Amino acid sequence: MMMPGGHMTSGTGAREKTFFGHPRGLATLFGTEMWERFSWYGLRAILATFMAASPVVGGLGLTQQTAQAIVGIYGALIYLVALPGGWVADRVLGARRAVLWGGFVIMCGHISMAIPVRTGVFVALGLLLIIIGTGLLKPNISAMVGKLYPEDDDARRDAGFSIFYLGINLGAFIAPIVVGWLAADNRWHLGFGAAAVGMALGLLQYVLGRRHLKGAGEEPGHRLTPREHRHFVLSALAAAVVIAGALAAWVASGTFDLDTFALVVTVIIVIVPVVYFAYVLFGSHNLTDDERSRMKAYIWLFIAAAVFWMIYDLAPTVLLFFAQDRTDLSLFGIRITAATTQSFNPLFIMIFVPVFASLWVRLGNRVTAPQKFAFALFMIALSFVVMALAARLAESGRISVWWLVLVYLIQVFGELSLSPVGLSVTTKLAPQAFKGQMLGVWFIAVSVGDAVGGQTGRLKNYMSDPAYFLTLAAIAVVAGLALLASVGRLRAMMREHHESAAGTGPASP
Repeated sequence: MMMPGGHMTSGTGAREKTFFGHPRGLATLFGTEMWERFSWYGLRAILATFMAASPVVGGLGLTQQTAQAIVGIYGALIYLVALPGGWVADRVLGARRAVLWGGFVIMCGHISMAIPVRTGVFVALGLLLIIIGTGLLKPNISAMVGKLYPEDDDARRDAGFSIFYLGINLGAFIAPIVVGWLAADNRWHLGFGAAAVGMALGLLQYVLGRRHLKGAGEEPGHRLTPREHRHFVLSALAAAVVIAGALAAWVASGTFDLDTFALVVTVIIVIVPVVYFAYVLFGSHNLTDDERSRMKAYIWLFIAAAVFWMIYDLAPTVLLFFAQDRTDLSLFGIRITAATTQSFNPLFIMIFVPVFASLWVRLGNRVTAPQKFAFALFMIALSFVVMALAARLAESGRISVWWLVLVYLIQVFGELSLSPVGLSVTTKLAPQAFKGQMLGVWFIAVSVGDAVGGQTGRLKNYMSDPAYFLTLAAIAVVAGLALLASVGRLRAMMREHHESAAGTGPASP
């Protein structure tokens, strides 16, 4: 039980320090994740503008379209590697060592980015290391939070995750402000260095606080046998050699270019969920009729989520370039950097999470997951209708940055209607044989959206900025209307009517 002063008594009467009434290990993971997110969002806030900046001022000199495509597949791969990262922790390293090594690799990636030489080699190496490291750290640090609590302590575990996610958004809010200020006036590598320092602080916190984790994630859940381990190592090395060889041959052929590379990676990423869903539905997994029906319904929601993220995750590219090139970067009379506009989103999330959490409780099962997804799509569409109007006004000169504040506010309403609901409905609709994998599959929707969103920059070769924003808004509206028109059918496929009739209580959101 809790004692005054942030202590907890055990059955023997011993006093143990807590973190806001939670295990001390939560403080360790909170700080580690906050600084890791600081490094991730700090880099993201300046990456596209760095890539598009002239080599004269230390940039890579890419077009904004190419920078958008590269940042898109970078973000996509970050989410895609969560699946193999979770597998490596579960079968080889254990969550604790996976987080440690992941953080170290991320830090090395940021250091590579910070090396002040005018070549894209260290940038490419840095991004690759960050992708690999994030795949190890991101899914496994969340898993460790859950392991800090007894299995029957659901209420405190949920509250613990709320505190943990506060750390994510604190890091995401602070990073663009700090890194953007340091990287101003073309001090790009100073900004990248700050991201490296952030990850180093997270690692320091993790190492110093590891004793408070009390064995959480110490051992793999299903360790490979020695024979399986050798097979895994050989397969990983073979895959790396094949990929490296294919890239080397492509470069040597003289036909390699970044735009085509980004397109090829995007196609591969889009194929991944197609293959996975086909494997689940048509493989021999002894799925029940209800499980198969729910999975088919989930595919609809997966596509809707991918459309949402396709637009939403244009923030670090399209909206960032708009802030840099078309707005008067002044808030309350204070000059800000374009990167600082990336802090609007996490600020609004921290403000409105309690509001939406309360709203969903009040609405109960009167509003279904497909309806919430449709609302999210309408919100993301509305945000780009606002962007179309802003882009039209900006044709006559720079406009107020408050237009972007409004856009991010609308988008957050959409995110809070889709992101947490998507996690919940994923766990609900997952077949029993795939329960452990399906949360990773949910993040593949983000991956697909990011990759395809990066390719939408090609549309700007054929249309104006206002038309570009309206085109993407129209896609979201069509997807939202399709969901609304199919609510009854999807509820039947999700077996919600059947559950209500059977007296199972309200469906999960």
